Amino acid sequence: MLGTMMAARLHEVGGKFTVDEIPLPEVGEHDVLIKTAACGVIPNLRNVVSSFPEWYPFLPLPELPAVFGLDAAGTVVSVGRSVKDFKEGDRVYVNPGLSCGGCKQCLAGVPTRCASYTFMGYFGFSPSSIEVFREYRHAGYAQYLRAPARNLVILAEDLPFAAATRLGYLGTAYSALKKLELTPGKSLLVLGASGTLGIGATIAALAMGVTDIIVAARDRAALDRLYQLDPKRIRPLEITSNDLNSAIRALAPLGVDAIVDTLGAKAPAELSVSAMNAATSGGKIVQIGGVSGPIPIDPHPFMCTQLQYIGSLWFTTAEAQELMALIRAGLLDINQWAPRPYALDQLNQALEDIQDNASGFLNYHIVHD
Repeated sequence: MLGTMMAARLHEVGGKFTVDEIPLPEVGEHDVLIKTAACGVIPNLRNVVSSFPEWYPFLPLPELPAVFGLDAAGTVVSVGRSVKDFKEGDRVYVNPGLSCGGCKQCLAGVPTRCASYTFMGYFGFSPSSIEVFREYRHAGYAQYLRAPARNLVILAEDLPFAAATRLGYLGTAYSALKKLELTPGKSLLVLGASGTLGIGATIAALAMGVTDIIVAARDRAALDRLYQLDPKRIRPLEITSNDLNSAIRALAPLGVDAIVDTLGAKAPAELSVSAMNAATSGGKIVQIGGVSGPIPIDPHPFMCTQLQYIGSLWFTTAEAQELMALIRAGLLDINQWAPRPYALDQLNQALEDIQDNASGFLNYHIVHD
């Protein structure tokens, strides 16, 4: 396809996005070209484009000017000659987690462990991400984007594109919950349950059949809303101090079997440590929020009570397909988030607004004409 498209690009770290006219991407042999319908806006994007080079110089950004945009959904308009599973007109979600596709980790079905793993339209995890960014330059804040066919998920027929932009949060939570290996009768603590990631973890846990879910957060109104999702399975816990261990054991005297920690970088690490102490013998703690650390771990009680502390990064496309199966079956309700749509030229305003009101129940996203 020859022609041009409009894209919001960042020209300098700490600067504003500008809408530019740029060439349409060319489709590679194993790639798909997608007309973008919607793309998510997340609070951390502001940090990524203004502070990551200083805070985390080991996490590279794409070369500027660059098109950002995590969690895009749209319609297939063209496919590479070796693509067999997608066709023009398919409605798809683009998993932005790019990997090389050929290393032992990718071939083993764990591309998130690939040495080249990179978030398209966001940031990378190693120097080799620079080459990945050069190959896939266009993300969700462009009218069209090119992505490997292996990163696409067919959307449920009745799932709006705007709702699909929450699949990144849901997928991250779902992958973490799978690592906890929960079975009926086991208890789960969702720490930071009022944020978008915590809400995703709660509704994913409900869809997966978890029977005892303690949702912990400071926002009482959000906790009440989560409780109403399933009063038989959800128990709210309002955080009023950093002594979460005592508060959790007031609800679960023997401790909880599993913890998914969704607290973000602004939360005190003391909350995570105190909650971790409430895990029962053999319990598992999975970290997906990136709480401000470090997290001290005393090896002796971990050894004696056989605890596990697990880091979980994003999710695989296969896991996203599992999520879509839950949505199609009516087991997972993705419509918990109220839409907050913005046009492409309003991206800077969206980033301002989300800082002022980052309610976990709001879905900030860019919509394309």
